[in-house]
Amino acid sequence: MNIRKPLLFLCMVLALALAGCKNNPPRADAQAAVSSGQRALFDGEYDNHEQVVRADTADVTPVRIRISPLSKAGWYVWTVDFSGSSPLSARWLMRSFKSVNGSLTLTPYRAPTDAVASEKEIDPDSWIALDACSLHGSATADGLDVKADLASCTTLAPGIGASAALLPIDIHHDGERLDVRLYADQARGPDAKVEARRVRWFEGWAALHGGGRSGDASSKDWHMNRELRLGSEGGRMALKWRDGQSSGYSLMLERATYRDGNVPVLKLSVLEDATGSTISYAWANPEASRIGISLGWIQVGLSLSAHQENP
Repeated sequence: MNIRKPLLFLCMVLALALAGCKNNPPRADAQAAVSSGQRALFDGEYDNHEQVVRADTADVTPVRIRISPLSKAGWYVWTVDFSGSSPLSARWLMRSFKSVNGSLTLTPYRAPTDAVASEKEIDPDSWIALDACSLHGSATADGLDVKADLASCTTLAPGIGASAALLPIDIHHDGERLDVRLYADQARGPDAKVEARRVRWFEGWAALHGGGRSGDASSKDWHMNRELRLGSEGGRMALKWRDGQSSGYSLMLERATYRDGNVPVLKLSVLEDATGSTISYAWANPEASRIGISLGWIQVGLSLSAHQENP
């Protein structure tokens, strides 16, 4: 898979002073976040893998967004990871407020200076509100639709540092889809945004014949790879021989949409590491909870994990 280098994105990043937010927050589950009766707006990991694969010529960078509700209702930790040629990560607190007329406001907060490099627990009261970059809109049955006032936010962004490049300024969330326009996306055009999908985690096993693709199944020389864990948005894991050495093969799990018929599928592939080429693959319904491959030299079985958090 070819990953393009978003030059305009990086130029904007370099134009901002370096800053970061690296402290690890305590994670609450969605139920704890709504203990006061407020519905959790979102929770989980989202990845734009399919958007990157689909962009044959466009400059689209892999982005992963991890959202965790805090135990304090209405508060969320957003971690945005940009994994281009110059990786960048930013962490924000998002506070949601729904007014009596049904409108919704998401206010981003940045970490105080003394918390940037610390490992202490997040105290929302110590974080700094970025009111000028608040996003306004409404909640929907399966998500939300909010947008910041760019004229107002632009006056504040330069003082935030390099992480401002990864500040959400437009969010559309609908079920498994999360479309986010980041501050730096303005450099890529008026319609540029991250088109992400929620990651579903699968666990399972793979049995690889010692003879590789030319192995004789009757010899029963199987090398087991247990405790596999792959995410549905481009998750990849190398397979090993029983002595721990690399076998030269990997598995990849991804959601894909085939252009002929616009058919969405969940795809499990066996890859050759040396060339990156696909040796074999299997399809399943996108909502499938199980998927596998059965060939003469490799057997794979994956099931939807009961633990959907990435450790």
